[in-house]
Amino acid sequence: MMSVSRTALSVVFALLTSAAIAAEDRSEIRIGQTLPYSGPVSGFGIIGRAQEAYFEKVNAEGGINGRKVKFITLDDAYSPPKTVEQTRKLVEQDEVLLMFGSLGTATNNAVHRYLNSKKVPQLFVLSGATKWADPKNYPWTMPGMATYQSEGVVYAKYILQTKPDAKIAILSQNDDFGRDYVAGFKRALGEKAATMIVSEASYETSAPTINSQLSTLKASGANVMFGVVLGKFTSQMIKGVAELNWKPDLFFVPTSASSISFLEPGGLENAVGLISSSNQKDTMDTQWASDAGVKEYFAFMKQYLPNADLNNSNYSAGYHYANLMVKVLAACKDDLSRENIMRQAASLRQVPLPLLLPGITVSTDADDYLPFQQLRLRRFDGKSWVGFGEILDDR
Repeated sequence: MMSVSRTALSVVFALLTSAAIAAEDRSEIRIGQTLPYSGPVSGFGIIGRAQEAYFEKVNAEGGINGRKVKFITLDDAYSPPKTVEQTRKLVEQDEVLLMFGSLGTATNNAVHRYLNSKKVPQLFVLSGATKWADPKNYPWTMPGMATYQSEGVVYAKYILQTKPDAKIAILSQNDDFGRDYVAGFKRALGEKAATMIVSEASYETSAPTINSQLSTLKASGANVMFGVVLGKFTSQMIKGVAELNWKPDLFFVPTSASSISFLEPGGLENAVGLISSSNQKDTMDTQWASDAGVKEYFAFMKQYLPNADLNNSNYSAGYHYANLMVKVLAACKDDLSRENIMRQAASLRQVPLPLLLPGITVSTDADDYLPFQQLRLRRFDGKSWVGFGEILDDR
């Protein structure tokens, strides 16, 4: 009799346990991510730390439609083989519902086909490569940045508006990053590209300097310069143009090259007048000191990351994308199937976010996976970037 009771109790206990696990699964939203917490670009790991803190805030406030978020962010050291290993772990062992905000073109490319074959949402990829917005062939992947081509379009539109007789020189990095920018730039110039662009040069990322390219570009007589550069080549270009005593009327660099840390080695005084673009408020710019969205961000940072360096824009980037992810999950309501997550991500209609510039919203649809297509130009004044002009888009 005793053994029967024990068996019955064991069965009841097992049933209760499995029910509890099932209930926990229903009430938990598992989100996976890979970021470089080590390696050459480990500074971007701050994005994930900000997002961990934001999801902690969301959970403390009751979660999303009553469900808590379990955010699992793993180090891939910016190495594609490591990205594959960690992504498989997240999908097959941790059983995440979706991947969110993983960084890098090569790293995301390494798991692009895998995630689509598994029908796992790969949302808001942190890379401006155009390939992420391909709903026909890769319906489970959506980009999280304005594409490099969109940004190139915006710069060309501004030139056509303000200097239609420009003589343009282009220096670009000889890879997909450089080619995407130049493709968008030429597309927006249209037939005029053939006459307006008077000189083009490229460089390899392994090159020690770009001095010869700059000399060739200046000799063309160009009065507008577009430098599709990254990292140390940003400062080399700024310094090199100044040393040549070349003063182009308009001088552009991509958003990814606009960090003050890239400008400083070239001399901030030489960067005055440089033009870039953005769709986000600069949280450290005094013009936004009384802005509700920026105040909300600072209140979050004070409570959840009190020791963070607020000058580091990777914190605000993490906060910005986490806000967008929560908007999508909240729109899913009680249907947290992967299909519905993609459906909601692809049906955003002029969604505002706290750190987006006024007038800029997020919109997507089933045929257009680009959430950010609007940008505002900004000019460097020797100390900071100052926005100007109307909002431009790639439409």
